[in-house]
Amino acid sequence: MSRTYRTLEGPATAEFVVQGSEFLGHARPVDGVDAAESFVDAIRAEYADATHNVPAYRVRADTDGDLLREYSSDDGEPTGSAGKPALNVLTQRDLENCAVVVTRYYGGTNLGVGGLVRAYSTAVKDAVDEAGVVERRPHETVSITVEYDDSGTVRSILESEGWAFDADYQADVSFAVRVPVAESEALRDRIRSATSGRAQLE
Repeated sequence: MSRTYRTLEGPATAEFVVQGSEFLGHARPVDGVDAAESFVDAIRAEYADATHNVPAYRVRADTDGDLLREYSSDDGEPTGSAGKPALNVLTQRDLENCAVVVTRYYGGTNLGVGGLVRAYSTAVKDAVDEAGVVERRPHETVSITVEYDDSGTVRSILESEGWAFDADYQADVSFAVRVPVAESEALRDRIRSATSGRAQLE
């Protein structure tokens, strides 16, 4: 997936009340399915006293970005009244690598399926609006291990490109570099060339 994609700029929560029921829409960008599941679990734990915690997410499940994993659950609400409407908002706005959970505290009045669809959709829309939408390029982490003598050369290349990296100086020097997927192979070639093939790349 070398193309850009739309996702959330950051985490956000939005809340509103409908006929006594309180709805809280939680949204955040995530890097993968595991991160999405962790976010859902964290919200469920934090709001364990809620009547429902309805999750939905759309995540690219592989580095190439060919597999888009979509998931939603009604979490005890009538079938199709909660999870699917939440997911539909993400789909309609063409958002990827993001997860939402809508927390509901029941207020004593049944909203009906139509009312629930509107409420869960609104909760996600409000949370997405609060979070903001940005375009991102997919990244991957490239691991580079070199002997100390080559570390200055590698560091100079990384700094000249402005890529974020962590360096670990032990007997050898290891760099973990966040690089756009579309540019990762060019980086590997450049490092191999600059170190005459001595660098170990993963």
